[in-house]
Amino acid sequence: MKIIILGAGQVGSSVAESLVSEANDITMVDIDSKRLALLQERLDLRTVVGNASHPSVLENAGAHDADMILAVTEHDETNLVACKLAASLFNTPTKIARIRSTEYLAHPDIFSTENFCVDFAISPEQILTEYIEKLIEFPEALQVLDFASGKVSLVAVRALQGGSLVGQQLQELRKHVPNVDSRVAAIFRKDRPIIPEGDTVIEAEDEVFFIAATEDIRTVMRELRKMDKPVKHVMIAGGGKIGKRLAETLEKDYQVKIIEHNYQACERLAAELSSALVLHGDATDETLLESENIADMDMFCALTNDEENNIMSALLAKRMGAHKVIALINRRAYVDLVQGSRIDIAISPAQVTIGSLLAYVRHGDVAAVHSLRRGAAEALELVVHGDAKSSQVVGRKVEEIKLPKGATIGAIVRGLPKSEGTFGENLSAEHEKTLYHSDNNICVIIAHHDTIIQQDDHVILFVINRKMIREVEKLFQVDVGFL
Repeated sequence: MKIIILGAGQVGSSVAESLVSEANDITMVDIDSKRLALLQERLDLRTVVGNASHPSVLENAGAHDADMILAVTEHDETNLVACKLAASLFNTPTKIARIRSTEYLAHPDIFSTENFCVDFAISPEQILTEYIEKLIEFPEALQVLDFASGKVSLVAVRALQGGSLVGQQLQELRKHVPNVDSRVAAIFRKDRPIIPEGDTVIEAEDEVFFIAATEDIRTVMRELRKMDKPVKHVMIAGGGKIGKRLAETLEKDYQVKIIEHNYQACERLAAELSSALVLHGDATDETLLESENIADMDMFCALTNDEENNIMSALLAKRMGAHKVIALINRRAYVDLVQGSRIDIAISPAQVTIGSLLAYVRHGDVAAVHSLRRGAAEALELVVHGDAKSSQVVGRKVEEIKLPKGATIGAIVRGLPKSEGTFGENLSAEHEKTLYHSDNNICVIIAHHDTIIQQDDHVILFVINRKMIREVEKLFQVDVGFL
């Protein structure tokens, strides 16, 4: 695909790095020539210096024959105008805009073809808020990702000594939880991927990715590690866009304290939040943390715009007794450095956001993409089309599908009218009782070797190496004759 990325910030750079590695034709536009020069040194892409909302700059970038424009600059207005120009002047097929302001997001008509012609609006702050909210809901998890409108979850946990499955083979999982079906999609041991087999033994400190119906997640977690107590008290460092959104989301169900160093921002937060306690001060102030009972905090979230400050405040909070700490960190090198140290979870905003963008770029019908392990791996939700003649997957058992080594089908989501009877009609009898959970005509099937793929199924795959994505996409594409 020929893609123009407007904005070479953290999000734009991460997306460019991902797409360039998949042999796309990428042009990057930014007003900062030095930033573009650094990108061009390490990535095979074309750069254009200029304002992304100017017609001449878009024309220079090749908008007349581009397949897609990703407007991800820091300014919503620039992104909106660029999408409008791309539609009216260059007839660009797909326009995606990064929108930060809740004022715009609250009025979706702004994005219609009659107005700014935005096909898809992405809000990184909202995506991050939902991501952190899941980590608070499941404090034992390193990552919690939803598929099929929340019916299926992929969860990463660190196996701890004392978990009933540690030291045992994966095939024992079914014996421990006989009424719940799940699948281990991948294991990472000391940053090395291990393809799970029935006789694979789980070791303490393994990072285990497993997939299950969302309602069964906690049951499976208990087999891998001792469960933490539910989160009740949350402290947030930073009252910016993300910190404020998170406080608004959490304050109904949790006791929330938010620390902000800017006094005027504190006044605004106090006026706009209903029950969260707003504190004026520095999150790296040991005296402040102690006076606010940091040792009683179940979760400390460092979400300021200063990543060094986030690292230091998270480390301090952990040392002073906070049960679990999360830090927002932009630089990938920093994320890799601190992840799994005294900081429980290091979150890269760009890597969390990138999945929402990649879903529109992938070939085939992709419903969702999630970036895993700081972009090294991916989980995809692909919609199956075609029939047995035109598709390489329809009507075939999972064991018959020629997936590249390291790609795993974890689950299948199937929608059936109530009148069509048993959900498990294409499954072997021994699995029928435990392989599906129905709700509003949606059937969640945990994939086994004899599970048969049907037309319109949503197939959830785990890929341990992003280099094999293109091969997976080709496998799920239909012959032109079917179309």
